[in-house]
Amino acid sequence: MRALVRLLLCGAVVCSAACRPTVDLTKGLQVTVVNTGWFDVGIVNGQNKLVPTVSFTLKNASEQKLVSLQVNALFRRVTENDEWGSELVIAAGSSGLPAGQSTAVLTAKSPRGYTGSDQSRQEMLQNTHFVDAKVDLFAKYGSTQWTRLGTYPIARQLLAK
Repeated sequence: MRALVRLLLCGAVVCSAACRPTVDLTKGLQVTVVNTGWFDVGIVNGQNKLVPTVSFTLKNASEQKLVSLQVNALFRRVTENDEWGSELVIAAGSSGLPAGQSTAVLTAKSPRGYTGSDQSRQEMLQNTHFVDAKVDLFAKYGSTQWTRLGTYPIARQLLAK
């Protein structure tokens, strides 16, 4: 009898968690972009390398905890539609992001960027062939679908950290 009661209670807990209304992340998640720019990766294959980078925070503006919250940052050159690079960031793991709470500052860097051997990093940003970049942030939690949060320009500035 006790086993049956436990089984029914477990089923009720699973059902109540699965039956929660889904959160529209375009309204339930607020993005604050802290900084964008070009991160100095250092010397790679004998050349200076700069990669587009975005730092941001997320605030859960919904009324429920967002479990397994992930953000995918897709970097593109402003002159192209194709993805130039991406990074997946775990914003909140299985403990979730409680309602009304914010994440710490999260950072995403593209693995692709610009390299140059005969120019300083600042000169690379001023090169006439330099093409600016932008980043699209997408988020999802649990088993929901990816939702676009916004598109943000990458500032033409060097980032130390």
